[in-house]
Amino acid sequence: MSAPTQHPPRRRVGASLPDFPWDSLAAAKARAAAHPGGIVDLSVGTPVDATPAVVADALRSAANAPGYPQTHGTPALRETVASWFARRRGVPGLDPDGVLPTVGSKELVAWLPLLLGLGDGDVVAHPAVAYPTYDVGARLAGATPLGADTVEELDAAWEAGRRVRLLWLNSPSNPTGAVRSVGELAALVDWARARDVVVASDECYAELGWDAAHDTTRGGLVPSVLDPRVCGGDHTGLLVAYSTSKQSNLAGYRAAFLAGDVALVRELLELRKHAGMIVPWPVQVALRAALGDDEHVAAQRERYRARRDVLRPALERAGFRVDASAAGLYLWSTRGEPCRTTIDLLAERGVLAAPGDFYGPPGARHVRIALTATDERIGEVPARLADLA
Repeated sequence: MSAPTQHPPRRRVGASLPDFPWDSLAAAKARAAAHPGGIVDLSVGTPVDATPAVVADALRSAANAPGYPQTHGTPALRETVASWFARRRGVPGLDPDGVLPTVGSKELVAWLPLLLGLGDGDVVAHPAVAYPTYDVGARLAGATPLGADTVEELDAAWEAGRRVRLLWLNSPSNPTGAVRSVGELAALVDWARARDVVVASDECYAELGWDAAHDTTRGGLVPSVLDPRVCGGDHTGLLVAYSTSKQSNLAGYRAAFLAGDVALVRELLELRKHAGMIVPWPVQVALRAALGDDEHVAAQRERYRARRDVLRPALERAGFRVDASAAGLYLWSTRGEPCRTTIDLLAERGVLAAPGDFYGPPGARHVRIALTATDERIGEVPARLADLA
């Protein structure tokens, strides 16, 4: 009897991934929940306000959906996205063929390196302080993640033989709320184009600007990589990921899209057809309604502004410094101590935040404090932190 064939060991994808970070927060969450007034959970950026009626009504209108939807999305949805870019993002002339609905934006972030054909020997660059899924997506593809924020850091990596194939940008940033200027974005796009590197820009918080220069209610504009001031009107090699989860309270709908380079979108479309990555028809209808109505977005932004106006001064009175945080749903805060020390201090007062080390080593002395709690819960925070003032 012949010996069994020996195969190379199977690559265990999960073994290459970091531990799921939220598991490490269990003890602090339990301590915060034991507070007599209950927990004020500011750790997760999940919306708590109602889904707008205009969107829910659209979803209901499309409930009878017996057939398969289009992976590319309907022409009407793609044209709505193009109009939204022109109206809200300062991007005229986006080709609707360069739009692709996605099942939320997290799956797109996680799978984009693999769908672009990246693998062993390829490098995926992302912000040094970043949403963890950029790192995870690189590892799923067998590529190498690299934290880099500037052209100088990217140059150093390139000269060291680290061949970047995909560059993730995230402005406004999760977790810091930092917003990149037109000049910063243009420099990074120029660097990438000179080396045939795809740029993917995660811009999911773009409608939530707080500084005067970025607040869309006051004439400001958070720039996109598709903005002609950044890319010269040429979308080649550029992709933008956008989600309506934050602006429209649609996290439960998984309603998002990708837009930019038509050739890249067509390549991704073919792969997504094969893989069955299709946004459900009722969600496509709801997404179109959400992007066509600016009124509910403005109303939700004002709810977050009011909560921010309660939280920020309370934190500053309690000895916190709030860094960046020019846009988005978070206050990137520090007391100049290790983030886990701050997490324990807050948990003792019934407040739960996200430790900055979730987002990379440079975040180890910050905590991310979300605006996504009810007015009643947010209103508890000043009194709970008063003894630190």
